[in-house]
Amino acid sequence: MDERTCWLRLQLTAGVGRAGLFRLIEQFGSPREVIAAAGRWGTLPGLRQGTAELIPAEDDPRLSLISERLEALDVWLLSCADADYPLLLRNIPDPPALLYGRGLRRFGEALAIVGSRVPTLTGKLAAETLAREMATQGMAVVSGLARGIDAAAHRGALAAGGHTIAVLGCGIDRVYPQENRRLYEQIAEHGTLLSEYLPGSDPLPGHFPGRNRIISGLSRGTLVIEAAIDSGSLITAELALEQGREVFAVPGSIDRPTSAGPNRLIKDGAHPVTEAGDILSVLWPERNCRTPVAEHERFAATLDGPARSVWAALTRQPRHVDELSGELGLTAGELSAILLHLELQGGIEQLPGARYIRAGHLPATP
Repeated sequence: MDERTCWLRLQLTAGVGRAGLFRLIEQFGSPREVIAAAGRWGTLPGLRQGTAELIPAEDDPRLSLISERLEALDVWLLSCADADYPLLLRNIPDPPALLYGRGLRRFGEALAIVGSRVPTLTGKLAAETLAREMATQGMAVVSGLARGIDAAAHRGALAAGGHTIAVLGCGIDRVYPQENRRLYEQIAEHGTLLSEYLPGSDPLPGHFPGRNRIISGLSRGTLVIEAAIDSGSLITAELALEQGREVFAVPGSIDRPTSAGPNRLIKDGAHPVTEAGDILSVLWPERNCRTPVAEHERFAATLDGPARSVWAALTRQPRHVDELSGELGLTAGELSAILLHLELQGGIEQLPGARYIRAGHLPATP
């Protein structure tokens, strides 16, 4: 009987639960030894009488069905007994005893990015940009594969060629939501998919708080971008605080419901974030040697007067050409030529609807 089958037998046992499973492994060292002890004693310490009798037999058909599915998807297991189990995750109050994984079995310095499932365009841009910038610094970006901010964060990290970890609130073989199937497959190929739930498990509401504790538990800090007051993202932030981790938030307009969560976090002491340097200076100051402010100053020094004025008027908040033209006193033709020049230099990005923002990555300057 291989180790994976032993794990599956314990996870399929009614009444064990994730906390009970972790205690049993800490006491006996492996699922094989737990099963052996149950056979010898007919009971297991810390569990209700009769639980040991509910351990599935080796020939239980569920075991072969799940094993075949795991092999087809090339799923690996990471247990709390493994030497490469993430240290940060091990140190949270209720670490998972077992994780199913697809893709890279790689962990390290990481930042969690979470937020609204229905973000504004500005929120999505912020998530993609900050994820991309953190990934270029060698940080893994952790999120939950949900629509909205989660998906934008994963895509930003992948676009930078960086590492991203998606923690699922369902079985490793399930895609939720279905609209993120392509993203799920991209992460399976270039990043890491994780779940503590048995393969085949549905995305039940009760699974997501548990999923959130793993997202924050893998990370040195959690960044919230656009979230309502009752959002699950704020639960993730609260879990991060309980785990002794840093919490960051992108401030937003006071008239938007999705700004209420981040703004409250900042009032309660979270670090406000408007650029990647705000995160790096707290978590990884040694990697913050070239700050975004310095990059902006160097790029501005390469521009002539009119171009510098247009550049100064742009931020990461989208602005329409008509607004810029009226503010800067430039004709449509003059402004169009300058914007094209800045875009060709890599200093700005054009968005749909004749709107522009500063580029997330500035071109190198001498």
